Formats: sequence, C-alpha cells, structure tokens
Amino acid sequence: MNTKIRYILPLMVLAACASISSCNSSDTFDNTTSAPTPNSTVTPNPQNSPVTSEPFSTQPSPTATSKAVSGKTTQVTLYTSDDQCQDYISKQASVSADESMNEAVGQIIETRDTSDFSLSGYRINVNNGVATIDMRIAPDSKRQIASLSSCEQFALFGSLRKTLTSNAQWKIKDVRFTEKGEEIVF
Repeated sequence: MNTKIRYILPLMVLAACASISSCNSSDTFDNTTSAPTPNSTVTPNPQNSPVTSEPFSTQPSPTATSKAVSGKTTQVTLYTSDDQCQDYISKQASVSADESMNEAVGQIIETRDTSDFSLSGYRINVNNGVATIDMRIAPDSKRQIASLSSCEQFALFGSLRKTLTSNAQWKIKDVRFTEKGEEIVF
C-alpha cells in the first residue's frame, strides 16, 4: 500500500511542478508576510496515532508510470478555495483506489505551494475518525505556516479539511494539523 504512493505521488508532484513552473506568477493570494496571530500556537501532538501514509518525495521512481497506469482508480471530490477565499469549489479527481486519501491530500497541497511558501512532505494519521496531517516545511521556504494570511490558511487548511470530511468513504469526522508533530492551532 505505501509502496504504491512512493511511486504515484512523486510522479504527480513532478507533473504539478512542471505545470506550475510553466505558468506566469500572477497569484491571486495576498502573499505579504504578516506576524503570527495570538491564536497561532503550537502544542505537542500525542504520538499514539497509527500512520496511514508516508511523506511524499520529489524524487520520481523509474517504475512510477507503470504503477500509476496499472492500478485501480476511484473518483473523489477535491475542494479548493475560490479567488476571494469565501467558499470552496468542488471538482472530481481520479486517484488510486488504494491510496485515495493520501493522493487527494497531495493534490491539494501541490496547488498551495508558491514561490515563497513550500511544503516538502506530509503524513496522514487517522485515529477514530480524526485525521491528523503532519506537515514539513521545505528548508528553502521563505515563509512559515505562522506567516500565512487568513486567506492562505483558508485555502490550504480549509481545503484539506473540507476534502477529507466531505468524502464519506473515508469516514473522517475532524481534521487536525501539525508541523513536525507539534499541533497547529488557529
């Protein structure tokens, strides 16, 4: 199960990076750096949740194409923010049936990477209907999670929360976010 994601997700990341790098950089989000709000605190995360997926890597595997083509796929609904950060726009996506949740999260995270904010990986833990997404900021990221504007937070965290809780097949009731095991509180 985890080996499939090691092959599929890097291919998706590579394709997204190629697509993004060919676009001009007219971003609709306010990318100004702001000070962390008083509500942005970090608290320890209990380490007893079972890991259901591994962090993605940007290194493609030589067998990634054959694995992605030969596996069964399923349709999921992804939710992304509108341009005004007021509502979510849904779209259907085809993902691996075995790794549907992990791939859905990966696709949303890929759309949130910008020239100054980038994640290098993540893990998803699910315990009793609560999904915890543990994120890793890329070492060369100019900005940190605390510097995201409210619109950027809505777009990243809200899109992930809405996607995970709205796809009934995953039975997710709530979503928590951590950075290197430390809870992110908004």
